[in-house]
Amino acid sequence: MSSSSSSDISSVSTNPESNEELTLAVKWVGKEYTVRVCSDDSVGELKRRICEVTNVLPKRQKLLNVKAGAKPADDTMLLSQLGLKPSIKIMMMGTVEDEILVDPVDAPEVLDDFELGDEETIDIKDREVNKQKLRRRIEQFKMTLLNPCRPGKKLLVLDIDYTLFDHRSTAENPRELMRPFLHEFLTTSYQFYDIIIWSATSMKWVEVKMKELGVLSHPDYRITALIDHLAMITVQSHSHGVFDCKPLAVIWGKFPEYYHPGNTIMFDDLKRNFVMNPQNGLVIKPFRKAHLNRATDQELLGLTDYLLAISTLDDLSKLDHRRWRDYSDQHKKRRRS
Repeated sequence: MSSSSSSDISSVSTNPESNEELTLAVKWVGKEYTVRVCSDDSVGELKRRICEVTNVLPKRQKLLNVKAGAKPADDTMLLSQLGLKPSIKIMMMGTVEDEILVDPVDAPEVLDDFELGDEETIDIKDREVNKQKLRRRIEQFKMTLLNPCRPGKKLLVLDIDYTLFDHRSTAENPRELMRPFLHEFLTTSYQFYDIIIWSATSMKWVEVKMKELGVLSHPDYRITALIDHLAMITVQSHSHGVFDCKPLAVIWGKFPEYYHPGNTIMFDDLKRNFVMNPQNGLVIKPFRKAHLNRATDQELLGLTDYLLAISTLDDLSKLDHRRWRDYSDQHKKRRRS
């Protein structure tokens, strides 16, 4: 593991004024559950912790006495703004989804991606409160391997929605909404990269979608692990308020002997998800309107060439992934010559 990632995690310090830990009781269908959060966490983060113990997805939760004045608190509000006391007993209404309906309306939709300036990104990444959240997430998140990590391989982390799959269009067969060349892309990448799928949805949805697309049973490659929304953290920016992101340090902290900033690359259609590790993120062109675009979409073909071109480099974090098409074109020219 590189020294930079080690210091990022080990240097986390606790600021008792902004990181007061709260142990809250949640009552749901006659049972009482305990969740631990911090005062700097958002209501959305509280719902994620509740989901861990109840399996009720955040979007299905109604927290009756978590309010901002007379109104229900918005998911982006920080718990410190609500004045919650450790003695509070949160009353929740919500239903567990026993079956996932292949319904695009039921899947999450985030279209309002945004750009953060370099200074603001550095501030978010280096802020002590966010480092503390990272440490808590590494300690608390339970990550199950589907297949063993392979020594000497780099790591490719992939989003699902609009990256591998058009989750808003309708089709009789989900494979009609699969991004073109997906299996060819994963087969070639697997030669040099372990592959982890990370979605901002629930694990049940991730598993169902990957099975429907044949990703978990393909004979030519193996997925190392699946990660869901519970591994994400909430951060706050000056320009765009509170939002969730996918900190790769969660993976690095779980498997430091295999993965680190120097050998990891992540594809996602939302740049905001890279804010804690901007040097490792590549913004992929969203795959939408599959029925209109699947005959012409060749994004995964170009990215395959890019992954091959950089597979022998010692440190991927020093690359400017915004220029990936240039690297890809150069790699193709070298192959033809």
